[in-house]
Amino acid sequence: MSGRGDSEIPDVEASDVGDPAEDARRARWLAAGTGALLALAGLAASALRFAGSAQALVPAAYAVGALACALGSVLGSRGRTRRALWLLVAGAMVMALGDQFD
Repeated sequence: MSGRGDSEIPDVEASDVGDPAEDARRARWLAAGTGALLALAGLAASALRFAGSAQALVPAAYAVGALACALGSVLGSRGRTRRALWLLVAGAMVMALGDQFD
């Protein structure tokens, strides 16, 4: 090879690698917190649209999306972060669909 001798990739020490249990705990808290925040936002939007003169489909879409996000929050707090994140994405998409009908 024609590269410099000091351009090698340094070895990764054991102290540089994160603790897998800490990463999992952080992912659980992140999924639970995001799900709770999205659920509250969906319920607030549903209540505002229900009080207004929107179609019945609009507040229902926000409420269903909020329910999916709340379920994702519960799953996230129990450690099922992959399923929780997919539920959060699906719930946000349903709420966005309600926004399109508005």
